[in-house]
Amino acid sequence: MNGVRIDKWLWAARFFKTRALASKACELGRVQSNGILAKAAREVRVGDVLQVRNEAGDFVIEVLTLSEVRGPAAVAQALYRETEDSKQARAKAADERKAMFASQPAPSRRPTKRDRRLIHKFSGE
Repeated sequence: MNGVRIDKWLWAARFFKTRALASKACELGRVQSNGILAKAAREVRVGDVLQVRNEAGDFVIEVLTLSEVRGPAAVAQALYRETEDSKQARAKAADERKAMFASQPAPSRRPTKRDRRLIHKFSGE
Protein backbone atom coordinates (compact mmCIF):
# COMPACT_ATOMS: atom_id res chain seq x y z
CA MET A 1 0.00 0.00 0.00
CA ASN A 2 1.55 3.29 -1.16
CA GLY A 3 -0.98 5.77 0.11
CA VAL A 4 -4.33 6.11 1.86
CA ARG A 5 -6.98 8.83 1.66
CA ILE A 6 -6.34 11.33 4.42
CA ASP A 7 -9.91 11.17 5.76
CA LYS A 8 -9.69 7.36 6.10
CA TRP A 9 -6.32 7.59 7.81
CA LEU A 10 -7.46 10.27 10.28
CA TRP A 11 -10.49 8.14 11.12
CA ALA A 12 -8.34 5.01 11.54
CA ALA A 13 -5.87 6.94 13.73
CA ARG A 14 -8.83 8.03 15.91
CA PHE A 15 -8.48 11.78 15.45
CA PHE A 16 -12.17 11.87 14.46
CA LYS A 17 -15.07 9.60 15.46
CA THR A 18 -16.40 9.22 11.92
CA ARG A 19 -14.97 9.46 8.46
CA ALA A 20 -17.56 12.13 7.65
CA LEU A 21 -16.19 14.32 10.46
CA ALA A 22 -12.66 13.82 9.10
CA SER A 23 -13.83 14.86 5.61
CA LYS A 24 -15.60 17.91 7.06
CA ALA A 25 -12.43 18.94 8.91
CA CYS A 26 -10.51 18.75 5.61
CA GLU A 27 -13.15 20.92 3.90
CA LEU A 28 -12.94 23.51 6.68
CA GLY A 29 -9.14 23.73 6.40
CA ARG A 30 -8.36 22.11 9.74
CA VAL A 31 -5.97 19.56 8.24
CA GLN A 32 -2.65 20.32 6.55
CA SER A 33 -0.32 17.85 4.93
CA ASN A 34 3.31 18.96 4.65
CA GLY A 35 2.20 22.59 5.06
CA ILE A 36 -0.51 22.44 2.36
CA LEU A 37 -4.25 22.46 3.07
CA ALA A 38 -5.45 18.91 2.50
CA LYS A 39 -8.64 17.82 0.79
CA ALA A 40 -10.27 14.59 1.95
CA ALA A 41 -9.08 12.65 -1.12
CA ARG A 42 -5.42 13.61 -0.70
CA GLU A 43 -3.17 10.60 -0.16
CA VAL A 44 -1.14 10.23 3.00
CA ARG A 45 2.20 8.49 2.74
CA VAL A 46 4.64 7.27 5.37
CA GLY A 47 6.81 10.16 6.53
CA ASP A 48 4.26 12.92 5.86
CA VAL A 49 3.88 15.62 8.52
CA LEU A 50 0.26 16.46 9.30
CA GLN A 51 -1.19 19.35 11.25
CA VAL A 52 -4.60 18.39 12.61
CA ARG A 53 -6.94 20.66 14.56
CA ASN A 54 -9.87 19.02 16.38
CA GLU A 55 -11.77 19.46 19.63
CA ALA A 56 -8.90 17.88 21.58
CA GLY A 57 -6.40 20.50 20.38
CA ASP A 58 -3.83 21.12 17.68
CA PHE A 59 -1.63 18.18 16.75
CA VAL A 60 1.55 18.09 14.66
CA ILE A 61 2.23 14.47 13.80
CA GLU A 62 4.43 12.33 11.58
CA VAL A 63 2.84 9.38 9.79
CA LEU A 64 4.60 6.11 10.67
CA THR A 65 2.23 3.48 9.24
CA LEU A 66 -0.75 3.44 6.89
CA SER A 67 -4.13 1.93 7.69
CA GLU A 68 -7.62 2.08 6.19
CA VAL A 69 -9.22 0.11 9.03
CA ARG A 70 -10.14 1.52 12.42
CA GLY A 71 -8.80 -0.72 15.15
CA PRO A 72 -8.11 -0.57 18.87
CA ALA A 73 -6.67 2.60 20.38
CA ALA A 74 -3.26 0.99 20.94
CA VAL A 75 -3.00 0.14 17.25
CA ALA A 76 -4.20 3.62 16.27
CA GLN A 77 -1.51 5.28 18.40
CA ALA A 78 1.15 3.24 16.61
CA LEU A 79 0.17 4.84 13.28
CA TYR A 80 1.76 8.20 14.13
CA ARG A 81 4.24 10.04 16.34
CA GLU A 82 3.42 13.45 17.79
CA THR A 83 6.21 16.03 17.89
CA GLU A 84 7.50 17.26 21.25
CA ASP A 85 6.60 20.88 20.40
CA SER A 86 3.01 19.79 19.75
CA LYS A 87 2.80 17.92 23.05
CA GLN A 88 4.14 20.93 24.96
CA ALA A 89 1.79 23.36 23.21
CA ARG A 90 -1.25 21.18 23.97
CA ALA A 91 -0.18 20.84 27.63
CA LYS A 92 0.27 24.62 27.88
CA ALA A 93 -3.19 25.22 26.37
CA ALA A 94 -4.74 22.74 28.83
CA ASP A 95 -3.05 24.49 31.77
CA GLU A 96 -4.36 27.86 30.57
CA ARG A 97 -7.92 26.47 30.32
CA LYS A 98 -7.66 25.04 33.85
CA ALA A 99 -6.36 28.36 35.20
CA MET A 100 -9.18 30.25 33.49
CA PHE A 101 -11.85 28.08 35.13
CA ALA A 102 -10.06 28.12 38.49
CA SER A 103 -10.17 31.92 38.61
CA GLN A 104 -13.98 31.98 38.27
CA PRO A 105 -15.79 31.67 41.58
CA ALA A 106 -18.17 28.76 41.97
CA PRO A 107 -21.82 29.72 42.37
CA SER A 108 -22.96 29.75 45.98
CA ARG A 109 -26.28 28.07 45.18
CA ARG A 110 -28.33 26.64 42.36
CA PRO A 111 -30.27 29.14 40.27
CA THR A 112 -33.90 29.62 41.21
CA LYS A 113 -36.70 29.40 38.69
CA ARG A 114 -36.62 33.18 38.29
CA ASP A 115 -32.84 33.11 37.83
CA ARG A 116 -33.17 30.43 35.14
CA ARG A 117 -35.75 32.49 33.29
CA LEU A 118 -33.41 35.49 33.34
CA ILE A 119 -30.51 33.33 32.12
CA HIS A 120 -32.62 31.93 29.27
CA LYS A 121 -33.85 35.42 28.37
CA PHE A 122 -30.30 36.75 28.36
CA SER A 123 -28.92 33.86 26.26
CA GLY A 124 -31.79 34.10 23.77
CA GLU A 125 -33.30 30.67 24.34
